[in-house]
Amino acid sequence: MPQTEPEIAARTTAATVIELIDVNKWFDKFHVLKDINLTVGAGEKVVICGPSGSGKSTVVRCINRLEEHQSGTIHLDGVELTNDAKSIASIQGEVGMVFQQFNLFPHLSVLENLILGPMKARGMSRKDAVERARHYLDRVRIPEQGDKMPAQLSGGQQQRVAIARSLCMEPKVLLFDEPTSALDPEMISEVLDVMVEVANDGITMVVVTHEMGFARKVADKMVFMDHGEIVEQAAPEDFFANPKTERCRTFLSQILQH
Repeated sequence: MPQTEPEIAARTTAATVIELIDVNKWFDKFHVLKDINLTVGAGEKVVICGPSGSGKSTVVRCINRLEEHQSGTIHLDGVELTNDAKSIASIQGEVGMVFQQFNLFPHLSVLENLILGPMKARGMSRKDAVERARHYLDRVRIPEQGDKMPAQLSGGQQQRVAIARSLCMEPKVLLFDEPTSALDPEMISEVLDVMVEVANDGITMVVVTHEMGFARKVADKMVFMDHGEIVEQAAPEDFFANPKTERCRTFLSQILQH
């Protein structure tokens, strides 16, 4: 349901970092996002969940301009994201993204993967970029892996490198698109533990995940999506204890059994 101007004004504060207002997106004739309204405050941790094909990954990809929305508006830190080159440039480096697949450059060492962004986008010297990279490798608990190639690491280690790479840009917002879905079960906890620590540092995070234990521990707000719509938004304690819709109750009963 589209929002009225008073409703939008009431939800928008000086602390708002991400604002989606009546966002719609189609893939050809498929209506993948339907009137999405979502506000994320500074330092807030928002977990988006829902069945496959519900549009949750598309939401975070639109925030990062990896996908274009066809109607509605998206604001990042007060700047509307459009197709304009200036708009796109304004978010480069301000939004970090951690994908399902780690997306590391296979021909570069771990350290080289980490320093590339700060040197290219931030203009940092190699010396400063290396110092920052080593700091964040330590932060994600793999300080000894800097000189290795990505293929020499486990999946969990590669995903932690991907998190460190995003942190090296010191972004305002960190987006996660099902960051543990490609991992073997024994590697999931090591990545989630690092994500919990990063969340405790106070960075604004939007996380698409089915890991409800992580969500209970970290989220300030839960968002449940189905068929391209946000069906429910609630604080975790309300979301898990008292889901408002039958669709959400069914989803939670299925996923919490696993």
